[in-house]
Amino acid sequence: MSTSKLHIERNLLKQVAEGDEQAFKVLFDGYHAHLFNYILGITKSRQIAEELMMDVFLKIWLGKALIVQIENFDSFLFRVAHNKSIDFLRAAAKDTEFKDLLFAAMHRETSTEADSQILLCEYESRLRDVISLLSPQRKKVYQLSREQDMTHDQIAKHLQ
Repeated sequence: MSTSKLHIERNLLKQVAEGDEQAFKVLFDGYHAHLFNYILGITKSRQIAEELMMDVFLKIWLGKALIVQIENFDSFLFRVAHNKSIDFLRAAAKDTEFKDLLFAAMHRETSTEADSQILLCEYESRLRDVISLLSPQRKKVYQLSREQDMTHDQIAKHLQ
């Protein structure tokens, strides 16, 4: 980023920190399309990407007093978006009904069967990635619950 662009962004962030709604709108207008596409690439759902993008900007607005302390706002913004997207995928992985709704929404938004297959493979890959982040005990509980269809009581007995 050029020095003048960096200076302009710093001033804009300072104005946002002071509660300037117009400056926040300028910030939003400058980032929302790119951020939306980034989140869409992770979630594969336009509705979810829109919702998560709004959550990111809400978080920025609510934490506006601290915004001037951020060294690289662009990196910070996309890190927040990434974390919110991963949190969403984790929540979806835990809730079978929600996961089914997500798959249905993803299917409606894709135009061909090939797209659906690619999205399904991507989702399953991301789900495996998210599951791998769980602790060994939680991973075992997840596998018993989701992959072996055990009830909570059965899992408790199985794991003693």
